[in-house]
Amino acid sequence: MQLILSEILPVIRIFRETIYRRYAFDMNKTNSTPTMKDVAAEAGVALGTVSKVINGLPVGEAYRVRVEEAVRKLNYQVNSYAQGLKLQKTRTIALLIPNTMEPFYGALAYHINIALLKRNYRMLLCSTDYNMGQEQEYVKMAQQNKVDGIIGLTYNPELVIEEGTPFVAIDRSMGAQIPCVASDNFAGGQMAAEKLADLGCKRVAFLRTGASLTNEPNKRKAGFENGCLSRNLDYEMKILNDGDPYEGFDEFLASHMQGGKLGFDGLFCVTDGIAYYIMKVLRRMGLRVPEDVQVIGFDGTRNVGGDYICSTIVQPIPEIAEMCVELLLQENMPVKPPLVCLPVAYAYGGTTMES
Repeated sequence: MQLILSEILPVIRIFRETIYRRYAFDMNKTNSTPTMKDVAAEAGVALGTVSKVINGLPVGEAYRVRVEEAVRKLNYQVNSYAQGLKLQKTRTIALLIPNTMEPFYGALAYHINIALLKRNYRMLLCSTDYNMGQEQEYVKMAQQNKVDGIIGLTYNPELVIEEGTPFVAIDRSMGAQIPCVASDNFAGGQMAAEKLADLGCKRVAFLRTGASLTNEPNKRKAGFENGCLSRNLDYEMKILNDGDPYEGFDEFLASHMQGGKLGFDGLFCVTDGIAYYIMKVLRRMGLRVPEDVQVIGFDGTRNVGGDYICSTIVQPIPEIAEMCVELLLQENMPVKPPLVCLPVAYAYGGTTMES
């Protein structure tokens, strides 16, 4: 019996050591981060096929499905930093907007982010709060971080964009080398005037805050004037300077009140935000909207429930976002257009006399 134990014990020790090493190997394999080689082995495809699928390059549908299933099974995560070093790209785009509080800017940021995600890009959001110096700082920061490009809705007239930096402007032409994407603001202003005329208005007013910068939204004024002239509409304008309080509109409207009636039966406000403010002013003055005064805004702002906050000229925000991203990332485009104007549309929002 003693002899048998002496022979068996070494075998037991060897067996225990083998089991321990196998367990440690399996644990290490389980806890390690899966690589592209692991994905290729799991999917039963070449490493190059995995690389093409991950980078959005075309492969056979069957191969793509197998690779995506392997990625999910192994919980493989793309190392964007290493990928960026290899491709000399960060797959990150900087977006410069004044803020995210105003609905138009917030919607624009949302749709640009969606457009970038569809192309496996990330968005670096930079809110400038209309600070011209801050805009330039964000451009410098974006360039230092080596982002792949910048989409900017900016107000600094002396903004410097380094040569070779991919840049697409929104609502502002910045030179032949920088594409600008905007709504057809002239057509929108004209559309508003003609709609008010069609709805029976005889004397209308144009209300806006004036921008010191020459940009595409300024064309809403010329379009409105053209529409009034084409329909023989009597019109007047009230333009506040940048930074002036909206109370200037209160004074303007009060000066045209006589016998409990306003001297205008139609108002065009260059943003829905101004239109919303004006509607509150009119109600405080005892006037009904739209029975006494019809109001049209510009932008296409919606309430949480989905309805427009006023009758409005709608900007095609999803299309603006798609066009900005497409122009920015399209490297093989021989000549990029200096200005792309996208069509606007009128939408009823309860502040005009329509059923």
